[in-house]
Amino acid sequence: MTDLLETVIEAHGGLTRRTQLETVSARLIQGGALWALKGQQGVLDDVFVTQPFTFALPGFETAELDQWQEQGEQWRRLHVIWPSYLATHSTEQTLYFGQDGLIRRHDYDVEIMGGNPGAHYVSDYTQVAGIMLPTKHRVFPRAADGQALSEPLIVSIDVSEVAFA
Repeated sequence: MTDLLETVIEAHGGLTRRTQLETVSARLIQGGALWALKGQQGVLDDVFVTQPFTFALPGFETAELDQWQEQGEQWRRLHVIWPSYLATHSTEQTLYFGQDGLIRRHDYDVEIMGGNPGAHYVSDYTQVAGIMLPTKHRVFPRAADGQALSEPLIVSIDVSEVAFA
């Protein structure tokens, strides 16, 4: 496990605490162009919080990339390659972390949709049962130079009423 991954997992509540929790429930409000286009309203009604904790599982490959400047902050970046035994929408992903170790942005190419590049921003963190969770998710298209485009808003998800057991 890389130094950055250890820092990030601790910032989100720690692997030990995360493994003590078995289920999560939350209220999600979903929007954006994708849900209507695909006729998939409610597709995320049953979700489970996995990142960044999943990256500590066997088979994940992680490497720290050069830092990234955005929104007046310097973000550390972690490139992640998912193992073949886990299903994912994108085998290779890049996550961006603020100075506090919390995820700010999550980039991926949606393989099941022809490799469309997305920049998934997360914010408005709340702490639930010792785990830090973003409650606001916004996904925008990503240009070839890595910059997120300001529109269209592809996916929006607002999370509330989160509880772990």
